[in-house]
Amino acid sequence: MDFRSSDISLWKEALADYPARIESLKKSNLISLDEFYRIQLPSLIQKRNPNPYITTPELSKLMQWKLSRGKWRPRLLDYVSSLDEEIVKSASQKAFQSLPDVSKAVTELTVLKGVGPATASAVLAAYAPDVAPFMSDEAMEAALGSSKDYTLKQYLSFVDKLQTKAKELSSNEDSFTPSDVETALWSYAVRAKSLASKEDLDSKTATRRDTKRKRKR
Repeated sequence: MDFRSSDISLWKEALADYPARIESLKKSNLISLDEFYRIQLPSLIQKRNPNPYITTPELSKLMQWKLSRGKWRPRLLDYVSSLDEEIVKSASQKAFQSLPDVSKAVTELTVLKGVGPATASAVLAAYAPDVAPFMSDEAMEAALGSSKDYTLKQYLSFVDKLQTKAKELSSNEDSFTPSDVETALWSYAVRAKSLASKEDLDSKTATRRDTKRKRKR
């Protein structure tokens, strides 16, 4: 699925396929971590209005989700798990209050050790999915053509692209948030990678069979 596509049916299909893609990764605890991140955490944060925040244990679990869905980097988990509770609470409160100024919100969160723009984006997406999408490699690659630059500048470009795409896909019948766009892009990329791996495996298997037949001759 090309990022430029306006075919709403393709986007909806990729979005609906997300739970199956999570399950297909077969990573320990990822299904429960994803349920925590997408369902439980947003509810917990919203209940703390008018001064919402996240706690250190919640940030730690969010980091587990991020690393499990992407690349595992245990040092980041160690850093955030050891952060002082009051510092995490204060930083996240300031970040949430800064929205819709995404740049300021990210800056408030990245004062925390172990929290870069990508992790900050996950925190913001849990609170305001209609404003700030998660900065996943797969979605970055689709929207910007690169997933290697984890800077605030790159994230702001990413946000602009996904906010624009969300508005383009939304109508009276369908409502897409920037986070929905990211989820659909991630889901489609994971499925495509899985199909490519299967085709590669099938090709190698066929080659081995041909080799065995030739030897028997």
